[in-house]
Amino acid sequence: QVQLVESGGGLVQAGGSLRLSCVVSGRVVYTNVMGWYRQAPGEQRELVATITFGGATNYADSMKGRFTISRDNAKNAVYLQMNSLKPEDTAVYYCNANIRTDASMRFTPYWGQGTQVTVSS
Repeated sequence: QVQLVESGGGLVQAGGSLRLSCVVSGRVVYTNVMGWYRQAPGEQRELVATITFGGATNYADSMKGRFTISRDNAKNAVYLQMNSLKPEDTAVYYCNANIRTDASMRFTPYWGQGTQVTVSS
């Protein structure tokens, strides 16, 4: 019933920029923390950045100063602006959102299908 749909991935040269988008649809009462994670081949999924409903952000150290996370609560969307991209940023990027779907106080984590980002040297 809840879907997260990502877009904006692709191939870019080192030093370039990309903007990822993720829109939440379905039976959503409230979306709490939203975030982006990434997974490179042979590696574990790792945190990129998170943002609360109120706009407080948290970044992995290697992304600070290069990546910016933002959200539009009215559209139930989260974005990731990636600048100064490096080959080591190559990965599948996943959107994540903690969502309440009913009147209870229970939040459930949902994931998007992932979008490939490839940075060439």
